[in-house]
Amino acid sequence: MAKVELKQPIVSEISELLNDAKAAVLVDYRGLTVEQDTILRKQLREAGVTYKVYKNTMLHLAFKGTDFEAMDEKLEGPTAIAVSDTDASAPARILFEFAKKAPALELKGGVVEGTYYDEKGIQVIATIPSREILLGKLLGSIQSPITNLARVLNQIAESKEGEA
Repeated sequence: MAKVELKQPIVSEISELLNDAKAAVLVDYRGLTVEQDTILRKQLREAGVTYKVYKNTMLHLAFKGTDFEAMDEKLEGPTAIAVSDTDASAPARILFEFAKKAPALELKGGVVEGTYYDEKGIQVIATIPSREILLGKLLGSIQSPITNLARVLNQIAESKEGEA
């Protein structure tokens, strides 16, 4: 079997993984212990993020002609990719938080919603709360004025009852 025929299924797997992805982040995992890697994989899996290690040449071939092509320049040394098709900030957030506890994990860069970000950009994206938290804050800010209006109307009604 030719080398190209062996590589094609792997490249197809990566392409399929990236097909509906909202975000993909590259990391250098050199220096992580097996225990740390297991904990990281568990956290990512629980958040619905796919985390895999592929050869750089396979990633390069899969990135070609996609929004993820900008990440080609970061394909040096051992590389793992974290991909999410639901929460755009989840891979960056989880990897950044984990890197604080395990300095051996190094963020390389990534693509979020079709835009390439370097290591610093990914760290900024990591500080953005999840969609659920943002929706909760939005609901709270919408609910607050309505609650205040109800209190004022209630006080007016009580004061009119007291006058009568």
